[in-house]
Amino acid sequence: MPLTQSTESSSSSVAGDKLPVSVLIPVRNEGKNLPRCLESLRDVGQVFVIDSQSVDDTEAIALQYGAQVVQFHYRGGWPKKRQWAMETLPFAFDWLLLLDADEVLTAELKTEMRQAIQNPHVNGYSIALRMWFLGRALRHSDASFWKLSLFRRGMGRYECRLKDQDASMADMEVHEHVVVDGVTEQLRNPIIHHNVESLSRYIEKHDEYSNWEARVLMAGNDATGEVKPRLFGTQAERRRWLKLQLFDLPGSPLLLFLYRYLVRLGFLDGIPGLIYCGFQAVQMFHTKAKIYELRSRKG
Repeated sequence: MPLTQSTESSSSSVAGDKLPVSVLIPVRNEGKNLPRCLESLRDVGQVFVIDSQSVDDTEAIALQYGAQVVQFHYRGGWPKKRQWAMETLPFAFDWLLLLDADEVLTAELKTEMRQAIQNPHVNGYSIALRMWFLGRALRHSDASFWKLSLFRRGMGRYECRLKDQDASMADMEVHEHVVVDGVTEQLRNPIIHHNVESLSRYIEKHDEYSNWEARVLMAGNDATGEVKPRLFGTQAERRRWLKLQLFDLPGSPLLLFLYRYLVRLGFLDGIPGLIYCGFQAVQMFHTKAKIYELRSRKG
């Protein structure tokens, strides 16, 4: 996986008053989302945009904002994009922040991060996502979750749930979680997550995600990863446990829709909530159908 950088900027020239964090942003054709994300990072010390040979203006936009652009060439297997970047890139700072192109840092979160990374006893922080979907903040629909996005360099890694992967399952981590050695805590202020650029793009990405998920669920216990499914555990562990239980039930896509839309009050999120809950159920249906297809081929 060759590494090619498209900027001559040096991380050593970072101004001292910037947030001392190195940010990783994996992208592929994110020209519409990237400006909003990078605008929120103007006062952050170092930004890497890890591109997958975009054919739009993603690279030009990243360079315009002073980010360092690195091309990632996926050949299948493990590691995938974010883990590869964590193992490969020359970071200027001791703290790494994982961000997507459709996510934005707020001023309040950056202030909190600046204080949090001074704590010598904590190695990682989970940050909540405040999701926007089709122009509306989803306050229900089971759309809120936490990501362990900020951690000390060398202390965090992605769990590997499936080594036998290919480009049809996306070239970056899907639902793997970051595992941090040592103490972790939560930050109060959220990341703003603009979940959908267009519904066509959303469907395209989640088709790859369901390819991956079908293979993981087919592998069973061999692909549980380091974050074990537990009903009474962290949010990530609980979600993983519930997903495993739900997939075995007849009509589980319909049950998931009813759970998100009625039990978790998705109907209060208006039409965007209806579409979001529906798409989540459809993705589960696609995954179950692909599991059936895989089993039929083996049979």
